[in-house]
Amino acid sequence: MAATIARLLSRGGLRPAQTLIKYRVPIRKLNLLEYQSKVLLENHGVTIQKFRILDSREEAAAKSKELNAEEYVVKAQILAGGRGKGHFDSGFKGGVHLTKDPEEVAYFVEQMVGHKLITKQTPKDGIPVGKVMVAQSVDIMRETYFCILMDRDHNGPVLIASPDGGMDIEEVAAKTPERLMTLPIDIHEGITQEIAHKVADFLQFKGAQQGDCAKEIQNIWKMFLNVDATQIEINPLIETLQGQVVAVDAKIQFDDNAKFRQKEVFDMEDATESDPREVDAASFNLNYIGMDGNIGCLVNGAGLAMATMDIIQLHGGSPANFLDVGGGVQENQVYEAFRIITSDKNVKALLVNVFGGIVDCATIANGIVNASRNLNLNVPLVVRLEGNNVEAGKRILLESGLPVQSAEDLDEAAKKAITSLSG
Repeated sequence: MAATIARLLSRGGLRPAQTLIKYRVPIRKLNLLEYQSKVLLENHGVTIQKFRILDSREEAAAKSKELNAEEYVVKAQILAGGRGKGHFDSGFKGGVHLTKDPEEVAYFVEQMVGHKLITKQTPKDGIPVGKVMVAQSVDIMRETYFCILMDRDHNGPVLIASPDGGMDIEEVAAKTPERLMTLPIDIHEGITQEIAHKVADFLQFKGAQQGDCAKEIQNIWKMFLNVDATQIEINPLIETLQGQVVAVDAKIQFDDNAKFRQKEVFDMEDATESDPREVDAASFNLNYIGMDGNIGCLVNGAGLAMATMDIIQLHGGSPANFLDVGGGVQENQVYEAFRIITSDKNVKALLVNVFGGIVDCATIANGIVNASRNLNLNVPLVVRLEGNNVEAGKRILLESGLPVQSAEDLDEAAKKAITSLSG
């Protein structure tokens, strides 16, 4: 849904905080499972369904009975969407089930845990399920949509709301724009009681429920600030037949720059579904995203990395990865970057493109020499260095005796990398 919001804001003259990259490179971000998001919501006073987390049949029935629910919803916990319409590698259908029988909850858990769930958003062979959430089923009378996200064009947070929840918000904007509220929030004033009631009224909550909804909105805003979120999307925010206002599902994104003060939140991350190379790279403060090409890229700076991929594509090549070593890169990080890039068996050539501003080209060159020798690099290597201490960097590469192909500019570097594939 984050991409949907991005398209929606872009069309409406707003630019989201995270730009959609041409190659749809999935920027690495903190990923929380549904139940973890619910824990954060509950801790900040947002009303959610009561739930339990299960990882085996043995405890399922007993923990389900603790909820004292008339009906239970059982949901496999993976990061991909479309769970309800998915199927397992065992043949069992559906990652979401309803039942009134705690013993049947145990059966569903047994069918899910340890098996791979396949949906439209998972890899072809699916994602293994390690945990299952069982929650009180709620009697939904009405669904609404509520979201707060950081927006660059407004230099701060924007509130988006619609009385049409549970739907693709982009479709709502296209067909019934009058049913979509977009409201910039003054970061100093925040969401006041007056604003919260205005939004609750727009969401068509009446009477006591309007006050309840306003309270939920203010609690979501407090959470947005407290956890350094860049987006909290509640879809749906529902009104039950019993008159409760409940956040049924949430998508939360966080500011990675706030990791140092949100340690407890970031420690919740479940990395089991992430590309192991991405996790490996992050441990060395490298930004790596694997792709499906055959030219490995090591670049300093995200913008330059995307430009490098552009030029490779322009000349008929295909990048194997996005890898930004950052501005403060050290020799050991260059080594680790080479190791991670060459762990991809599809990589048949390696292109280093560094423009030294803060980065010292000599540091990069020493890292290249060390990595090439210690990793026994056996694919063609093209290096373009420019900027800070570039002459020293070029001299280090020349005196190393390694078969490094030098290039004076990015265009030449890309052409040499592509040509080397047939050499």
